Amino acid sequence: MPTGSVQLPPPGSLGAWILAARPRTLPVGVAPVLVGTAIAVASGGFRPVPALVALLGALLIQMGTNFSNDIFDFLKGADTPARIGPTRATAAGLLTPSQVRAGTITAFGAAVCAGAYLVSEGGLPILVIGVVSILSGLAYTGGPYPLGWNGLGDLFVFVFFGPVAVLGTVWVQMGTLPAIGWWASIPSGALGTAVLVVNNVRDFETDAVAGKRTLAVRFGRRFGVSEYAFLLGLAGGAPMALYAAGWVPSAWVLLPLATLPRGLRLLGVLSRSHDGRTLNEALAATARLGALHAALFATGLVARSL
Repeated sequence: MPTGSVQLPPPGSLGAWILAARPRTLPVGVAPVLVGTAIAVASGGFRPVPALVALLGALLIQMGTNFSNDIFDFLKGADTPARIGPTRATAAGLLTPSQVRAGTITAFGAAVCAGAYLVSEGGLPILVIGVVSILSGLAYTGGPYPLGWNGLGDLFVFVFFGPVAVLGTVWVQMGTLPAIGWWASIPSGALGTAVLVVNNVRDFETDAVAGKRTLAVRFGRRFGVSEYAFLLGLAGGAPMALYAAGWVPSAWVLLPLATLPRGLRLLGVLSRSHDGRTLNEALAATARLGALHAALFATGLVARSL
């Protein structure tokens, strides 16, 4: 892709690896662990070591998935000079395919090490979550039926950054799943998916040429903007539903509604802008929005127990 005046890191450098890890998207992996840990705290089952290892494992799986996406999107022809998204390490020649492949194996291997401890604490359910998460991360853009290339990326992100990550974090600390966990996982899944939606709306034209059939490609840019609005509504509606139903009687759980103005501004940017740099910033800002929403939601969930 055109890089303009952007200063790229030297090939093979630490900076190149940081670029490939896509750090601006990593708050998406932090958010569900925050929420799951808050549920454990509010329920009297908080355990700091499993919580921290769960966070480490989530970030390693996300980085492994990002490395995998970097190489497979390049090999499949999605990352071309016409693409307006951020620089991709493999496509820009900053890392070779074999280097990124090794990085993918390393990240997932480290996630397995973290997962071994979590399995010792949480048993078979955590083993299943870990195996499925890694396989799905590889299958997102790789394998015979890549999820992200066939319109299933949105569902993948919602499930794995919502219920799977939140409930897995709760389980490894408590060994049980409070019913509130299912509802509390919705915002993390929704806002994690919203990050992907910005990516897909930004790239829908070049994705179509490459044969990458995201929902934005299948149904058009306007659908992607409407999906983003719907996901913002889910993220705001879940805390309201928990409060209205009396599951969380404290009004502190409504704290995430403070992110609504920021979300609406980002919706406006997505609906109006076709500029790559602007949409790249909207993607990163959506990831930060998800982390802020999760932090406020976690605060509200913990406050109910004080």
